[in-house]
Amino acid sequence: MGLISAPDFYRVIRDPLGESRPKQGMEASSIQETADKRNLLLLITLRWLAVGGQIATILVVEFWLGIKLPLPAMGSVVLFLIALNLASLYRWRSAAVITDTELFFEFLLDVAALTLQLYLSGGATNPFVSLFLLQVILGAVLLRPLWTWTLIGVTSACFLLLTACYRDIGLLSYEQTHDRGLPGFLDLRVLGTFLCFLLAAVLLVLFVTGITRNLRERDQRLSELRQQSAEEEHIVRMGLLASGAAHELGTPLSILSVIVNDWARMPALVANGEIDNDIAEMRAALGRCKETLSRILLAAGEARGEGAERTTLVEFLDDVVADWQETRGPPHLDYVHKIDADTGIVSDTVLRQVLMNVFDNALEASPEWINIEAKREADKLVVNVRDKGPGFSPEILANFGKPYQSTKKRSGSGLGLFLVVNVLRKLGGTIVPRNNHEGGASVELCLPIGALSIADEKRNAAG
Repeated sequence: MGLISAPDFYRVIRDPLGESRPKQGMEASSIQETADKRNLLLLITLRWLAVGGQIATILVVEFWLGIKLPLPAMGSVVLFLIALNLASLYRWRSAAVITDTELFFEFLLDVAALTLQLYLSGGATNPFVSLFLLQVILGAVLLRPLWTWTLIGVTSACFLLLTACYRDIGLLSYEQTHDRGLPGFLDLRVLGTFLCFLLAAVLLVLFVTGITRNLRERDQRLSELRQQSAEEEHIVRMGLLASGAAHELGTPLSILSVIVNDWARMPALVANGEIDNDIAEMRAALGRCKETLSRILLAAGEARGEGAERTTLVEFLDDVVADWQETRGPPHLDYVHKIDADTGIVSDTVLRQVLMNVFDNALEASPEWINIEAKREADKLVVNVRDKGPGFSPEILANFGKPYQSTKKRSGSGLGLFLVVNVLRKLGGTIVPRNNHEGGASVELCLPIGALSIADEKRNAAG
């Protein structure tokens, strides 16, 4: 019997779905990847809004204001943005990781599309030229500083280029509007500036609100991860401490057991009734100590090699139930097995402790009556434990098998079922809790019979 290492014990800690919990770094990386994907989805949504805004603006300018625009060329840019968004949506739906570099190039394509549209509609004289600032602000939120400064340089260069190279569409200045006797609010530059401000404000509010929500969700998930890591670290320390204590106590208990057994066979001591009673009490106390030691090792993810012996499935179940009934003394126990085809197995302290743990929980919930039914379904052993207690709360059912999930108020409770679930899973079994329609609760344990013979024989051979 040796000490269990931290990595070995950590492998025992799993979630109720049977998957090993990822390391904290891996989990944090996954959270960041999820946040990046959500940010990409926000960018896709804003691009759809930009496409809709461009189409509406082109139609208003062409057909309402009567300003002739190069519709085929500007329509081609809109189609390009639609194709880019469809490609981005495909990337978002795939399992690929979204990187800062990819987001930066998407921004560059957006800037290129905006530059082309401005070139075809007045260049720097177009009031919508200030939308370059929107691209910079969004980039500052999503990208690393290096990419953000690069984006500032690119947009500044595009702005300067549009001051010299553009297609004039004959926008009226404020003076020209006033000279023609038109109201000032019909100045297309002022109107365009207002529309640009309104569009940028709406998009920024939508985007920043979405980013803030993503950050809150990420921080909450990271907080949950830190809490989970602290709980698992506590369990690892508990396992190391328990293994060390068991290692130190195992040998002295074995020596005492041998000595007391020798005393029980000495005629001079047996003849003295008082001493004989003391020896019996000492043997019972040593038996309880060994049982406690086995529970400690079970909690640490190990089991003592003592007590493993060849038996049959029915004999093993009958023996476990009889031992539990003798030590716990339930007022009313209904036990029945429906196993027609008995088979040879190797009994094990681990499985014995698992069953007793489930029986103990049922007895605590329903002190007056519990029912234990065992049956064989094909190559599986199914044990159903029912009680007439208050049943499981929705919270307990939703988190069944997780550590520290218990209705008991005492410190350290909630680890028993957590350990039961993981021991069963290591043997290839399952455990299903449910509330009964007629009241009370039931817990169904399902184990492959092959694991009771093959796995344990290999363990004994290795020991």
